[in-house]
Amino acid sequence: MTVRFERPVSHAARIALRLGQFALVLAVGVTLAHRFGPLKTPDFLGLLLLSAAAGALAVPFAMLGLLRLWQVGAKGGIAAATGLLFAAVPIGVIALGGFFYLERPKLYDLSSDLSDTPPWLSAPAANQQWLPRPPPPAATALRPAATTAQANSMSPAPGKAAVLQTEAYPGLTGRRYEGAIDRVYLAVRKVAVSSRIAIVRSQGLANAEPDLTDRPAKPATSPARDPLATVPIPLPRPDVSIDTPMFGRSGDVLLQGTARTFVFGFPFDVMIRLREEAETTLVDIRVASRFGPTDFGFGDALAESYLQALDSELLGIAGG
Repeated sequence: MTVRFERPVSHAARIALRLGQFALVLAVGVTLAHRFGPLKTPDFLGLLLLSAAAGALAVPFAMLGLLRLWQVGAKGGIAAATGLLFAAVPIGVIALGGFFYLERPKLYDLSSDLSDTPPWLSAPAANQQWLPRPPPPAATALRPAATTAQANSMSPAPGKAAVLQTEAYPGLTGRRYEGAIDRVYLAVRKVAVSSRIAIVRSQGLANAEPDLTDRPAKPATSPARDPLATVPIPLPRPDVSIDTPMFGRSGDVLLQGTARTFVFGFPFDVMIRLREEAETTLVDIRVASRFGPTDFGFGDALAESYLQALDSELLGIAGG
């Protein structure tokens, strides 16, 4: 008589596999919907936390399945290991985000010029939902009687945010180029395209037009024989220019744009300012995360990457 051994089946391993699959599919789905779709950042982070919670719940079931495999040879070892592997993805993403949240300073608005911050042409606004977010640094430094335009043009007083940025990102400084503003402006727009910064608003573009005063004048044409041709014809009064400076100095060129991080698609608002001074052009950049109390260090990386690319584009005329 032959005795046949029937291996028991570990139901905990199967539960771990299902939970791991759910966690991984949810994490990948919400990431794609946030990066390429309409999912907002607070909703994305909430769903990503849910996927990590499902992954964390799969861990004890997987460990129980592996323990049953060791003790009684229960089926389900592959399912338990696969569940652990699937669950590790969302858990790892949340763990890495938590590390950066604790390790990086609580800053979401960075500027290469802290004494004269480039003003927003259109102040970014977003529904933070459940994400805590302190007020902008400039809001605590403004006089109560300041108007909206004055408030936007005023610089934030040196405070905790400025000290934190100086300590955390001492290399984030503006650039000075020994070149005309029109040439620097062309390089700024070119680098913005290569850096995936979409310019949505601008002001002062007339200041970046090439100087045409040195071009030779066209030869004068012979006067018309028709006597009526010499009679001056009244022209309509020109409209008021829509490029009238509202923020910053009158000679500044201001470019406001948007950008997203490459993998997760976190949205950022970007402000680039060009200012001509003594035959040189100053370029400053301001980067602000649209959601949350911190940018996890992405803001500094975006600003530094842009400025370094601009240095390479304008190689030979950078003055520091």
